[in-house]
Amino acid sequence: MAGSVRGQVLNLYKNLLHLGRDYPRGADYFRRQLRKAFLQNKDVTEPEEIRALVQRGEFVMKELEALYFLRKYRAMKRRYYSDSD
Repeated sequence: MAGSVRGQVLNLYKNLLHLGRDYPRGADYFRRQLRKAFLQNKDVTEPEEIRALVQRGEFVMKELEALYFLRKYRAMKRRYYSDSD
């Protein structure tokens, strides 16, 4: 049981690191904040608490993806549509 939770946490960390490469304030800033957030919760041992934190991390991942898609959409809209439309 603990192994699967550990795997989920590591997978979440890797996915967030990957998403952080395109963060508006920079990848280094994102990496520092991510590390800080994970270190704050390193002493959590209850599987239910860990699952709740993983769910929160997955929510953050989805929000980051939405932010990136919106940014890409806005750039495409500016590129292909004039302001008069």
